[in-house]
Amino acid sequence: MSLSQTDIFTVAEQRLAWAGERQAVLARNIANLSTPGFRAMDTPDFQRTLAGSTGIQPVRTDPNHMVGTIDPGMAARPVPDTAAATMDKNNVRLEEQLMKVADTETLHSTVTAIFKTYMTMFNTALGKAS
Repeated sequence: MSLSQTDIFTVAEQRLAWAGERQAVLARNIANLSTPGFRAMDTPDFQRTLAGSTGIQPVRTDPNHMVGTIDPGMAARPVPDTAAATMDKNNVRLEEQLMKVADTETLHSTVTAIFKTYMTMFNTALGKAS
C-alpha cells in the first residue's frame, strides 16, 4: 500500500489545504479592516468541502491534464451579516477575525501533529528508524 493512497493522509492533506486557504481569506479580511464597503469573507466549512458539495470539478478530457490542488469549492464566500456595519459599510470585526485565525492555527497544528504521529507509526511498521 502506498502512503499516498492512505485515507488519513488524503484527508490530512485536504484539511491542511483548507486551513491554508482559510488563513489567507482571514488575512485579507484583516488587511481590509478600514476599507469602506469591504465585506468579510470566509471559506465553507471543511465538512462541506470534504463532501464535495461546494464546487464543481472540471472534466478532465485528457489523461495528461493536471488535477487542481485546491478544490474550487473552497473559494471564499461572503459572511452573512451578524452585526451592524459601520458607517462606511464595512462589516469586518477585528476580534471575530482574530478568533477565527487562532482557531484555524490550532486546527493546523493538530492536523500536523496527527500526520507526524501516523508517519512515525508507518516508519516503525516498515522497520525504519526515525
